[in-house]
Amino acid sequence: MSVSTAALDQSICAPLPVLGADVTVPLVTGGDVTYAALDYAASAPALQRVWDDVAAYAPYYGSVHRGAGYLSQLSTDLFESSRTTVADFLGCRPEDQVVFTRSTTDSLNLLASALPADCQVFVFETEHHASLLPWRDARVTYLDAPRTPAEAVATLERALSGRDPHGPALVCVTGASNVTGELWPVKELTSAAHAHGARIVLDAAQLAPHHPVDIADLDVDWVAFSGHKLYAPFGSGVLAGRADWLRDAEPYLAGGGASRKVARRADGGVDVEWHTTPARHEAGSPNVIGVYSIAAACRALTEAGFDRLVAREQQLVTRVREGLAGVPEVRVLSLFGDDAPRVGVISFVVEGWNSSHFAAALSAEYGIGVRDGLFCAHPLVRTLLGSEPQEPGECGAPEAEPGERSLNAIRVSFGAGTPDEHIERFLGAVRELVRTGARWSYRTEDGRCVPDRGAAQV
Repeated sequence: MSVSTAALDQSICAPLPVLGADVTVPLVTGGDVTYAALDYAASAPALQRVWDDVAAYAPYYGSVHRGAGYLSQLSTDLFESSRTTVADFLGCRPEDQVVFTRSTTDSLNLLASALPADCQVFVFETEHHASLLPWRDARVTYLDAPRTPAEAVATLERALSGRDPHGPALVCVTGASNVTGELWPVKELTSAAHAHGARIVLDAAQLAPHHPVDIADLDVDWVAFSGHKLYAPFGSGVLAGRADWLRDAEPYLAGGGASRKVARRADGGVDVEWHTTPARHEAGSPNVIGVYSIAAACRALTEAGFDRLVAREQQLVTRVREGLAGVPEVRVLSLFGDDAPRVGVISFVVEGWNSSHFAAALSAEYGIGVRDGLFCAHPLVRTLLGSEPQEPGECGAPEAEPGERSLNAIRVSFGAGTPDEHIERFLGAVRELVRTGARWSYRTEDGRCVPDRGAAQV
C-alpha cells in the first residue's frame, strides 16, 4: 500500500474543526498557551461535526432493539444504519459483517476467540500489542521485523510455505505502524496469505484515520479499528469482514442480544439458540452513542474529501521530517527507510536527552502534548532503539531520571484537525530545547517525568 498519487494532486484543505482547539493550558514558566494536541496516535480529538451529531441525537436516546416506544425505534434504526455507514466507509463486500466492539484490542480478541480449532497464526513482532498478544490460545509464529516491504512479504512467504496447507491459518498485520507511521504492503501480504490458504486481518487502528481503507480492494478478510483514533469521542470499535468464522464460533460474550431463543430443558438445563448475525458477538446493551459517533466520523471524513485530507497530512509529514532532519541531535526511528510512505506518526530520540524528560518539557514549557515510551509496541521500539528490554513503567515507559540515556522514544502524531501553527510550534520547541536545554527542573514521579515545582527554575 502506498499513499495515493492522486491524493497528492488534490487541493489542500483547511484542518477540520475539532473539540479543544481553543483550550488553553498553564505553562510552568508562567502564563498560558493554546494547547497543541500532537498525540493523535493515542487518541485523536473528536471532530466538532461528530460532537454536534451526537448532541443532536442525545435527547432522543432510548433502549435499542425490541423496544416498542418511539425513541427505542429511533435508536435502533440509528444503531443499525450506523452499521451500514461503516460498511460503506470500509468498502465492505455484500456478504461481510460489521460487528461493533469497544476498541481495536477488543475486536482482535473477539476474532481470536472465533478461530477454528488448531488454527495457526502468523504475526510480525512489529505489531502493536493489540494485534501481537490476543492469539495466546492458538499456535502462533512470531516473525522477525523486516527492514523493507519486500522483506516483509518474503518473510511471510517463507513462514507460510512451511505450514500445514490443509489447516486453518490467519495472518495479522498492521496497515500503518503506530511507532513509525510507515505503511505496510497490505495488498502484497494479502496475496501471499491467500496463495497459501491463509486468511488475513488488518489492524487499521492507525491507518483508517489517515488513509482510505477498502476491504474489497485490499482483499483482506477482516479489518479492525477504534473510534477514538478516528475522531470519535467514545469507547467503541469495529471488526468488519467475513462472516463464517464469526458465525460458527461461540459468542464472544454470552447474554441478552446474542441469544435468539433460550429454553429450559426437562433435565433442568438450558438450551440456547444464538444469533447468526453480528448480534451474536454484541451481547448486552450496546454503546449506541459510541457506535453513532463512529458513523458520524466516517461521514465527516468522507464528505470532507479523504484525498484532500491525505494530501494536507502529507504536507505536514514532510514539514515535520524536514524540520527534525535539521536538528543533528535528533534521530527519527524508521523500519523501512526514509523513502517509505507513511502517515502522520513519527517517533524519534534526542541525543543527550532522556525521552521522558524531553516530552515533559514540551508539555510544561510549551503546551505541546506528545507521547514518550514504548507505545505498547515493545519489541518493535526495542528493535529500532537497539536496546534490551527494561523494567516497564506505565504503558512501557521505563523509570529514568532526567538526563539519563534514553530508554524509550518520543512520538509526535497529527491528522485532519492539526493546524500548521501547532507543527511550527513543535519544531521551534525542539530546536530551542536542544539548543538551550529545559528552563525548569524535572523529577520522576510514579514512573513519569514531571516538573519539580519545589525546585528553583533552571
